[in-house]
Formats: sequence, C-alpha cells, structure tokens
Amino acid sequence: MRILVAEDHRVLARTIATGLRREAMAVDVAHTGDAAERMCLLTAYDVLVLDRDLPVMSGDEVCRRLRELDDPPRILMLTAAGALSDRVHGLTVLGADDYLPKPFDFAELVARIRALSRRTPTAPLAVLHHGPITLDISRHEARLDGHSLDLTPKEFALLRLLLEAQGEPVPHDDIVRALWDENLSPNTSVVRATLSRLRGKLADPGLITATGLGYRLCD
Repeated sequence: MRILVAEDHRVLARTIATGLRREAMAVDVAHTGDAAERMCLLTAYDVLVLDRDLPVMSGDEVCRRLRELDDPPRILMLTAAGALSDRVHGLTVLGADDYLPKPFDFAELVARIRALSRRTPTAPLAVLHHGPITLDISRHEARLDGHSLDLTPKEFALLRLLLEAQGEPVPHDDIVRALWDENLSPNTSVVRATLSRLRGKLADPGLITATGLGYRLCD
C-alpha cells in the first residue's frame, strides 16, 4: 500500500511515516500543499493523509484539485478543527473520503487508512489461494497446507502482491514501488532479502521463481 503523508509539522509527519512503515506501508512525505499535489500527479497513491493547514497551498485546495483527477487517491483529512460542521464541510464540500480530528490515536489512523484502501471499484478478494498457499487478507493470516505461517508485515505484503499477480511475473521495481517508499533505492538488495526469508518460510524455494521479467509464484 502506497501512502502520502502531507503534514507541515515535521516531527508529526516523521512520527506518522515511521509508524505506518512499521505496518508494512510504503510512505512518502510532503510538507507543503503544492508538493503534495505535485507528488500525487506523479505517483498513484492509495491513500493521501492530508493536513488541512498546509503552507503554500491549503489542504482544502489540494483536496479540491485532486478530486478533479480521473483516479484520485483516497483522502483522509487531518485537522485540529474537530467540530461537527468542520467534518461535514470536509466530507461533503471538499470531497474528502474520511476525516480525523487532531489529536488522534495512531491505531485509529491505521484502521482508517486500511479501510480507505479497501474502497476500490472492484473489491479485492478477501482470501487468496495459490496451490498450498492461502492468504486471508482481512484476518491477516497466511497458511501453507493448512498450517499457519509466521510472516512479518513486509513478507505478508510481498506474498499478497505475488498472489494477486496470479502467476504473472512481478518486476523488481514494481515491488519496490508497491511495498517501500521513495527513500529506498531501486538497486537495493532488500527485495531479494525479503524474498529469501519468504522462500524459507514457505519451505519450498521453488514456489517463488525469478524470471527475466520479475518474480512469480509457480504452480
């Protein structure tokens, strides 16, 4: 899941980004409204966590502009103004998908982001299957031949990406863009390291193979 956090309070932005990365999300950060808009035009984010009080261009204006796109990200607005009228304005007039007043509990922020990411025109399957592998997305459970797999959040996200490809190869750079963020070099070995650990936990290294086009699950 690719997330953009647009927040001018740098400490808060860094705290949110660090916490979301620990939840296996790829997170980029913008500190001004114009930067947030520019990054959304260049990258297909799943969710934009958008502070209303941004410099240069307000969060309200960013929201209005992004709503004119054919495929805008889901927008979760953050603000210190928590009155009912503010929430109604953000959801109905500005077109935000959700609204969270500050201060907020981080667990609630994560839950709302995950809920927004599931609001797609074609809802993803709740349970994915491939040979002996079963992945229950809603329960965040992975099984191999019926036995539970103890996967890290990144390993789970990588396995989900491969399962959703339905046997087609997933390029290395696509994996980096989907599961990590702009701070990670495309030439990094972290993808190979994560794949190596995942192969070990699947107990059959041949289940995931590397091709000239990327990585795929074998039948």
